[in-house]
Amino acid sequence: MEYKLIVSDMDGTLLGDNHKITQENKIALSKALEKGVKIVPASGRIYNSAREHFDFLDINTPLIACNGAIIKETKTNKLIYKNSIPNEICLKIIDVFERNKVYYQLYSENTMMCKNLSKEDQKRTAERLKNFFNDDINIHFGDDLKDEIKKHEILKIIAIDDHDIDKLNKVKEELKDIEDIETTSSWFNNVEIMHKGVNKGEALKALLQYLKIDREEVIAFGDNYNDIDMLQFAGMGVVMGNADDAVKEKGNYVTSTNEESGVAKALYKFLKI
Repeated sequence: MEYKLIVSDMDGTLLGDNHKITQENKIALSKALEKGVKIVPASGRIYNSAREHFDFLDINTPLIACNGAIIKETKTNKLIYKNSIPNEICLKIIDVFERNKVYYQLYSENTMMCKNLSKEDQKRTAERLKNFFNDDINIHFGDDLKDEIKKHEILKIIAIDDHDIDKLNKVKEELKDIEDIETTSSWFNNVEIMHKGVNKGEALKALLQYLKIDREEVIAFGDNYNDIDMLQFAGMGVVMGNADDAVKEKGNYVTSTNEESGVAKALYKFLKI
């Protein structure tokens, strides 16, 4: 098979544990470009955060962000696709979070809105987010985030709890009563919510129609549950060695871990570069 497009998740896949693209992955992607293969990032991150990691390629490429809620070109900022969560649904989701006293964040295209924390926790959170976001990202802390949904198109909502998984599971159960949403997870400690029909697989499908590329001509890379739809839709779904066994079962091939530049090693195999 002659592959024409590479689509890759970022955190836990293309990026090492330091949240940077490994040097070997950079070299492999550059070789793929020289061969005429298109490269598309597909991230749960907001658009601006995902885009900064591809500056080294100096190309204009579509970028799938917020788990498939938006697709934009990295250089021109041309909008290809967007599917935001309607305001009335956002309010229902927030009600579930508030009732269960769980920490949550709202994502728009370039703003992260965080449920208010203590001043000390705000500082610690802002420092931690520097690993993920550049200066083009707005981070807003607020007591009442319901006001923010009137000012922004919300693309993704995420609830996080590092210590009480039972509470998170209770939240997941209550979310099932809300119609027209999609839920997934990118880590054991979170639940991510998008509008109905939004996932990385559907975004990839829309992108391939736009680019006029067949699904069998695509290699997809991922490591977590929010990558499964994309892995199964692509002609070749490559799962990282650091993924859960349940995710590995959804792909066609398991490569090395993100720390071992597993993306590059699979590209050497399938693209013969």
